[in-house]
Amino acid sequence: MYVVKSPLSDENLKTVSEALQGALVDLVDLALVAKQIHWNVVGPRFRSVHLQLDEVVTLARGHSDTVAERAAALGVSPDGRAATVAVGSGIGVTPEGWVDDSAAVGALVDALGAVIARMRERVAATADPDPVSQDILIAVTADLEKQHWMFQAENG
Repeated sequence: MYVVKSPLSDENLKTVSEALQGALVDLVDLALVAKQIHWNVVGPRFRSVHLQLDEVVTLARGHSDTVAERAAALGVSPDGRAATVAVGSGIGVTPEGWVDDSAAVGALVDALGAVIARMRERVAATADPDPVSQDILIAVTADLEKQHWMFQAENG
């Protein structure tokens, strides 16, 4: 079996691989959470919130692929399996059943806030060991913060 060799030292690779794996888990879960709420949102702002949720899904899925491929490029096998995501995500419990549009927006504000806080820790952790991975995490964080702002503005 071919094993991809990392240009990073073992110590740096450990730090970076933990950051990338954590980011992958949070992004996969964020996509699932946003899609779950997307299917169940109701209320006067249904359409706008419904469409905005799909923007988050698309964003999270795209970034999860970038993060996973960066890990693979460094010789780290990315793990996006459901069981791994379930135990490793920093996102709280997603509302069950129909979700009022205001509650849906609030749930996304909370989910995005949780992911952003963890992303910022990963950005700091990867600064010295791997600025390339840090750059990816910075871009992810910037996009998540934009969505966070937009959802916060949605509920005023």
